[in-house]
This record gives sequence, structure tokens and C-alpha cells, in this order.
Amino acid sequence: MRSYPTATITEKAEKTARAGHPWIFADEVVSVDGIYENGDIIDVRTAKGRFIGSGFINDASKIRIRLISRNANDKFDEDFWARRVKYAVDYRKTVMPGEDFRCCRLIFGEADAFPGLTVDRFDSILVTEVLSLSIEKRKDVIYDSLLSYLRGSGEDITAIYERSDSEIRALEGMEKHTGYFYGGGDGTVVITENGIKYAVDYVNGQKTGFFLDQKYNRAAVGRIAQGKKVLDCFTHTGAFALNAAKGGAAHVTALDISEKAIEDAKKNAERNGLHDKVDFVCADVFDYLTQAYNENRREFDFIILDPPAFTKSGATVKSAFRGYKEINLKAMRLLPRGGFLATCSCSHFMTPELFEKMLDEAAHDADVRLKQIEARGAAPDHPYLRGVPETGYLKFYLFQVL
Repeated sequence: MRSYPTATITEKAEKTARAGHPWIFADEVVSVDGIYENGDIIDVRTAKGRFIGSGFINDASKIRIRLISRNANDKFDEDFWARRVKYAVDYRKTVMPGEDFRCCRLIFGEADAFPGLTVDRFDSILVTEVLSLSIEKRKDVIYDSLLSYLRGSGEDITAIYERSDSEIRALEGMEKHTGYFYGGGDGTVVITENGIKYAVDYVNGQKTGFFLDQKYNRAAVGRIAQGKKVLDCFTHTGAFALNAAKGGAAHVTALDISEKAIEDAKKNAERNGLHDKVDFVCADVFDYLTQAYNENRREFDFIILDPPAFTKSGATVKSAFRGYKEINLKAMRLLPRGGFLATCSCSHFMTPELFEKMLDEAAHDADVRLKQIEARGAAPDHPYLRGVPETGYLKFYLFQVL
């Protein structure tokens, strides 16, 4: 006999849940029977009493229930979380073998049935982010399981640092939190990705300190960069630029509006002995591309566009569409016939269909044709869980412009 409180949900929520999505919104909960506190586990059933699954409940959140199991026999004890940790880590060992396992995302929220939890591995450091109250209440058990399993597998993990400093925590009724859960350090660590070394500032850098999801997309850029004059827009830590330089580019110009990002990218170039192949420019990408077009400059034959998310909600998709189109149109106009374009979006609200529509419109307005080389997503340590579009957020395309 199960002792958990029971939520009854609408037919709409039932259909969504059966399609694989773990979120049940506040207006999709008909009633809850039993006593609970926010962050507790409850069972979810249909109006006819059919078991849907078990999940975390939080009345403070618009996502009132986050399903974590569809097995009525599960017991949510320490062994349960240890198994979940093992599943997630073993998956990465398989899809990110060898050196790649030392620098990858170990837990990717809903895709690994840890809603609201991110764990990135940077060599000997684990950096975490907790965005759900329910995981917050269980993080000690989860972190201990991670440490135990990784170190038991021979991995030299020396610290866990938590970067739970997102505004999203307020939506779950939580305050921001940062600091070491285990171990310590000076806040930086040097990692190796695709044979290139980077210094990761996991205390003050964006998100957890380094964007791991583009790992293999950067390698794809490096494979076709040989002999090219490359412009890397929104370079951040210089990752695309350095992959292009390592791939044999004739020269690379790396562009970012952030002075700190440019300084960090310069240091990464020096760290890899690539500083003589890369120029760094601190400027607004939109302004730079506009000026280059107005001056009829044609010095680049490979342009990389890796902007931050232009939209983080459905309400701003139209303006984001215009922003993506503007930079892609300008890049297409700057490239010679036969030049190459790498272009990305990291917002799940900009769906693949919408992003491709934007690219087609930009190509039409630029009077060019796009020969698609590759269409890719995030690296497999950021798995796309079918039925959960939020996990398939990254779009990456390589084209030859004709």
C-alpha cells in the first residue's frame, strides 16, 4: 500500500504526461488528497484513478508537479538516488569516453530525471546548479552519491562547488546560494576540450563557468577551418576561435562585446600557443557586421555566429526571430560565394522549424543559397529526451554559402 499523497490531474495533463513530459502545471491539478509540504513526493493519478507516476510537488511554482518516476514500485530512498546517479554517470562514460569524460555534463535536469539539477564536471571539480526546491531538499544525498560513485570508479574528484545563483530559484521559493559543498579551491581549473586548454572560472564565470554543449560542434568547425580567414562572433572564452585556429585557419578574428570575455579568450589563446593566429576585438557584433558590410569588407570566408539566447520566453520569440535574422543576413552578405557559415541558437523557444524559416528568409534577402553541411544539436552529455522539447534546445548548422 502506497502512503504518498495523491494528485488528480486533468485530461490535458494526462495526455502530456503519457507523451513523456514530466511537468504538470498548477492549473492542471484538479485536487490533492493527503498532507504534504512543498518539495515532497506525491503520486499522480487520472480522474479515473489510473496511476501516472510520482513526482515532486511545489505549490509556490507554476510547475506544480515534476514527475520523476513512472514505476509504482519505486521507493525514494538513498538507494533510489544512488541508482539514478549511476545511470546518469554510466551514460556519460559510454557517450563521452576517454578524455571527454573528464570534461562533460554529468546530470542534465529533466533529461536524467533530476528536475532542476545541473552537474558539470571540469576535470577534478564538479559544479552544480539547483533550480527546484525538491532537489534542494535532497541535494546532500545526491551529491554524496555522486562523490561515492565517481571516486569509487577511480575518478579524482576534489571539490563540489554550487552555483545556485539564478533568479529562477525565487520562483521555487528559494534564495540564491553559492559555495563549496565539498572540498575547496581557488575558483579556477584548467580543462582540456578537443585538445585545447581553457581556464574555467567556475565561481564568477557565466552559468557553471564554461559552455560544454558545443564541444563537438567546435570540433566540426575545426575540421573545415584549414586555410580559411575566420570571424568568430560572440566568442566568449574563445572556444570556436581556438578550434578554428587549431584546425589550421589562415587567421581568426574573435569578437565579443565583453572586455572580460576578450581578456579571458586572449589568455586561452596564449595558453595554447595560438595567440599569433587570432586577433581579438571588443565590439558589438551587430555594429561590427553592419560596419563591415557598409565598408564592403570581404576579408572573411568563414563566419561563426554563436549568440546568447535572444529569447527566454514565448512572448519574445518574434523579436528574437528578427535578431537572429539580422546577424545571419549580414553574415551571408559579407561572405564570398563558396564561403562558410556556422550558426546557432541556444533557445528552445526558437524551434528548429522556426530557426530554419529564419535562415531561409535571410538567405532569400541576401540573394544566396545555403548548402547544408551539417545540422547538429548539443553534445550527447546534454541528451535530448524525446517528448521534452526543453532538453533539445541547441541548434547548430554548418553551411556553404552559394
